[in-house]
Amino acid sequence: MAGQRRNNDWGFPRWRSYGASREAQAVRLCDRHGCDQPGNCPAPKSPNSPERWYFCQDHAAEYNRGWDYFQGLDEEERNRRMHDEQRDASGYKTSAHHQWAGPGDGTRSRDEMRALDVLGLESDADFEAVKKAYRGLAKELHPDVRPGDAASAERFQAVQVAYDVLRTAEERRTWKPA
Repeated sequence: MAGQRRNNDWGFPRWRSYGASREAQAVRLCDRHGCDQPGNCPAPKSPNSPERWYFCQDHAAEYNRGWDYFQGLDEEERNRRMHDEQRDASGYKTSAHHQWAGPGDGTRSRDEMRALDVLGLESDADFEAVKKAYRGLAKELHPDVRPGDAASAERFQAVQVAYDVLRTAEERRTWKPA
């Protein structure tokens, strides 16, 4: 009994500060073979599995670069899940209302981005540039200018639809209650 020492952590008051205990702490190592860093970044083993890998930050970044959430799903299930994800991400749209984010950061919808591509514009183009591009393409592709050209008539319709999408989005963005 002479060699035993009493632990200072018993009773009240505590004789040492909290967090100053001498016990060994359990550290989970990175699941990447050969890595000796702490594995504090959980990553799913497969899209619908509750099982997780635990990687260090470097290996988690490497793992996420090649991650495909929709891997192994058929086209219908992939589209349904993508639709559900977009429906539930409505919180990001509120930041656009308050003008917190710039173009390319969620202020434009997927349809608006496609419409900008149809008009040949960058994602940060303002509405004046949209009007200018629309008028130029409409003059160039109008069926009266190119009679009998089915490809230009189809492209003209796509340009019209793109302009309508961007015009409605601009009206929605600039609308102010009376």
